[in-house]
This record gives sequence, structure tokens and C-alpha cells, in this order.
Amino acid sequence: MSATVSVDHLLTTRSLTKNFRGFTAVRSVDLDIRRGGIHALVGPNGAGKTTLFNLLTGFLKPTSGSITFDGRDITGLQPEDIVHIGIARSFQITSLFDNMTALEHLQLALSSPTGVSLRFWRSERRLDRFRARSLELLDQVGMADLANREVGHYAYGQKRAVELALAVALDPKLLLLDEPTAGMSLEDVDRTIELVLRIATGRTVVFVDHNMRVVGELADRVTVLQQGEILVEGTYDEVRQDEKVITAYLGQAHA
Repeated sequence: MSATVSVDHLLTTRSLTKNFRGFTAVRSVDLDIRRGGIHALVGPNGAGKTTLFNLLTGFLKPTSGSITFDGRDITGLQPEDIVHIGIARSFQITSLFDNMTALEHLQLALSSPTGVSLRFWRSERRLDRFRARSLELLDQVGMADLANREVGHYAYGQKRAVELALAVALDPKLLLLDEPTAGMSLEDVDRTIELVLRIATGRTVVFVDHNMRVVGELADRVTVLQQGEILVEGTYDEVRQDEKVITAYLGQAHA
């Protein structure tokens, strides 16, 4: 992999490494994320996918190496700073407030850059200016009809749809999705694939998922990790036919 950084790449890492008390979770990873693409990170449990996500979003500091986003070195930045420069993340575990409606979640997310959300309990009318955009975002993920229902009453797939809307509300250049279809029924998985394709328009998406059908339908580029290192990278068809991948992760059934 070339050591140069191309203008066609929105995010790159060079020799990115993370050690935990003698254990190397991510080792010398050189990653290139193309602008406007959908890039999947796959690999068996313990491959380093979540650690890599945490490094990219500032929740972990690298032991060594660098991260460049849109031409800017962001190595070691705090998560809140990374959000402000255009990187948003949807977490594997839902992090919604059960006693709040989907509309309220979106209004608060949209108001956060303005500081209104810090005093939302005494400024409902000021939050109303974010209502139209909130409903538009919920409509994008098929949840506008349930906008005023408390999310505690939502099914799992519906909660994940609201989380996608929250991530998109930040208008990120780069959207990171951590296991977007984990725990979903087949119907919810199909719906989420459609949602991700819809919200990927005009932005770059990187996602982790164990469901290889999801990877095959969404990703135009796939990076396979094993024991913290990049094993192979390519299109889905290239990766699934690679002997190293078949041996290490996919198994003969996926060859």
C-alpha cells in the first residue's frame, strides 16, 4: 500500500498501532478510505475492528502512527473535536433515552452546535425551529409516522433507524456504522441495507458488520482484518475468493 496520501481519499491511516499492556490490538494499519465510497471492515472476533473504530473517533489514543482526515492530521483529537470536523459514529449498542420521543432526540441533536440543547428544559419554543429538519431526517429513515412516540416503545430495528437519523443529523462527511444490522430480523436487515444506501448519498460510509450478505450488498471496498493487521483488501468478490480470507474467516461455505 502506498505511503502517499491521495486527494481521492477522505481518511487515511499510516502505521496505526494500539497496544494494551503488551497486547497489540491494532498493528501498523495503513487504511485508505475513498471519498464517496462505502467501505466495510470485516474479520473474526478479536481482529481489531472495534479498536480501529475507537481510534478513528478519538475514543482511544494510538500508541503510534497517524490518522489524516480531509487533509488534516487528527491523530489524538478528542471525540467531540472529531465530531465537529465531520466524522459521526453510530454505536453498536443503542444509546437512546426511552422516555424521549424520536422527534425530541433529533431536535436536541440538531440544536447541539448552537448551544440551545444545554438549556433545552426551558427553551422548548426555541427547539421548535429544528422541528421541520428533524421530521425530514426521520422521514429519510422511515420513522416520521412515529416521531412523537417515546422510543422506549420502539422495536429494535426502529431504534437503530433513529440512531442512523441522529448520526446523519450531524451532516458528517464520514459516517462510521458499528454493526448496523446486529441483532436484527431478516426484514430489519433488508430495511437497514436500504437505509444505509439512501443516507450514503453525498457522503462516505465506513461500517463493521459480521453479516457477509450485508457487506456484499453495501460495500464497494472491503478490508479484512486478522489479529490487528490488514489481511487483504479489495472488492467483495475479490476478498471472498481470496484463499487467505477463506482460511482465516469466511470458511469454505463462502468460497
